[in-house]
Amino acid sequence: MTNQHPEPTLVLIPGYWLGAWAWDEVAEHLAATGRRVIALTLPGLDAQDPQRTSRTLDDQAAAIEHALRQESDTGRRCIVVAHSGANAPVSLVLDRHPELVEHVVWVDSGPATSAAEDTAGDRAEVPLPSFGALAEQASLDGLDPAMLDRFRSRAVPEPGLVANQPVVLRNDRRFAVPTTLVCCSIPSQQLLQLAKAGHPMFAEVARLQQVALLDLPTGHWPMWSRPADLAELLATITTPSRA
Repeated sequence: MTNQHPEPTLVLIPGYWLGAWAWDEVAEHLAATGRRVIALTLPGLDAQDPQRTSRTLDDQAAAIEHALRQESDTGRRCIVVAHSGANAPVSLVLDRHPELVEHVVWVDSGPATSAAEDTAGDRAEVPLPSFGALAEQASLDGLDPAMLDRFRSRAVPEPGLVANQPVVLRNDRRFAVPTTLVCCSIPSQQLLQLAKAGHPMFAEVARLQQVALLDLPTGHWPMWSRPADLAELLATITTPSRA
C-alpha cells in the first residue's frame, strides 16, 4: 500500500472561459507555503486544441477524475477547489467518485443542481460577453483595467456541448464530502438564507452534511482581485494528516 503524504494536493479548477493560468497568482502564494498545487485547464478551454469545440461536460469530469486518480496513486489526498461554472464537472465527479475527494471548496460557487437548465441554448459555443453584460450576471468588483484586459485576451469560448449538457446527479454520498464555501460576491448569511429558502442555485447546500462558510468580500473572480487572501484561506482549509 502506498503511504499517504501528510499534506493533500490542492487541485484548482477554473470556471467558464478560463484555463489553469487563471490561478497563477494563487498557486504562487500556495507554493511559497509549501503546498502542492495542480491547476487544470479543462477540455474545451485550451485554445490550441483542434477538437476544442467538441469537448463535453463528461470529458471535463473525466479530466478531473484522471488528475485525482494520479494523485491518489502516489498516496496523496486531494482538496478540489472549484470556481464558478466549474461546479458542473466537479459535481459530476463528486457524484461518481466521492472517494477521490478529501474536501471540496466552492469559490463564489456551489454544488450544481441535478438536471440544471442550460444557459447556452443550441449555440455551438459561449464566448465571453462584453464586460457590461457580464457585470449584470457577476460582480467585477476588484478587477482593474489590466486584469480585465488579460481576461479578455486569454478567455476561450465555452464549448456548447459543455454548457448545454444537463447535470444528472444520483449518488447521495456526495453530500458527505466535507465542503467549504468561500463567499465573495454573495455574503455567507445571504447564501444560507437562499439555501434555506430553496433557491435553485443553492438548493444542494442545504443538504450538505459537513459544510463551512468563509467570507472573502470581493467580486466573482477573487483569484485576481484578492489572490493572496484566497491562497491564505485555501491553506487554512488544508486538512491535517490523519493518524
